[in-house]
Amino acid sequence: MKQKRIALINDITGFGRCSVTVELPIISAMKIQVCPLPVALLSVHTGFPDYFMDDYTPKLPEYIKSWEMNGLEFDAVATGFFASETQIDIVEDFIKKFPSGVMIDPVMGDHGKIYKSYTKDMCIKMRNLLKYADLITPNLTEACNLAGIGYPAGGIISDSKLTNIAADLAEKTRGKRVIITGVSADFDDGTRIMNFVYDDGKIDIVNSEKLGNDRSGTGDVFFAVVAGSLMNGENLTDSVKKAASFVEKCFQYAEELNLPWNYGLPFEEFLTKLK
Repeated sequence: MKQKRIALINDITGFGRCSVTVELPIISAMKIQVCPLPVALLSVHTGFPDYFMDDYTPKLPEYIKSWEMNGLEFDAVATGFFASETQIDIVEDFIKKFPSGVMIDPVMGDHGKIYKSYTKDMCIKMRNLLKYADLITPNLTEACNLAGIGYPAGGIISDSKLTNIAADLAEKTRGKRVIITGVSADFDDGTRIMNFVYDDGKIDIVNSEKLGNDRSGTGDVFFAVVAGSLMNGENLTDSVKKAASFVEKCFQYAEELNLPWNYGLPFEEFLTKLK
């Protein structure tokens, strides 16, 4: 028997429930060893009016070299936020040195806009990094950017266009698995959140109820549950269903607590529900 191990490449943010602060406890609760590779340290995330950030780019080579010298191995590598263009190059080299399954959450933007910290060169390098991915989980903004197409007006898009985007992105990856997350879809009984699952040509759609407005770290919570589920042998669609259900529970409780949006999801209440 062997406990599974994942290298988690993301920032560590002290307050706001996002990135490693969310992903580490969730994946750990799913009985997987999590090894953080921090790309930056933040006091709070950038959704707060004031934040401290320490870009970890200069320190990454020695950090990774230590792992290499100690002969560490990983069953999976998961990437999230990048603080600089150089970091994407470093992570590409890391993936080559530590061959394993690769899951990429391309944290680049939302609501039709790329984050100010993301340059055109970073976007190009992210597209190049996709060739190592066994799974990518972009939101609609990120999916459109990675596919090199414009963002649809109002974020409204048909299933056929989502299929085309997902198929195009899948061909850029080695695993041909794509989840386009958090797409708003209007139904007769209200708005739902749709996760569009593309698994080497097979399509599934997982809908969940839309509760309140956006909250920080939602994508990180979703990604962590999917990553842990896949590592535990579940199929892609079931992993997405578990993640969507978990996020929905967290959202409901956040609304009950009346938490500010930038406080994230109170996932701690439901960790024992994960297996």
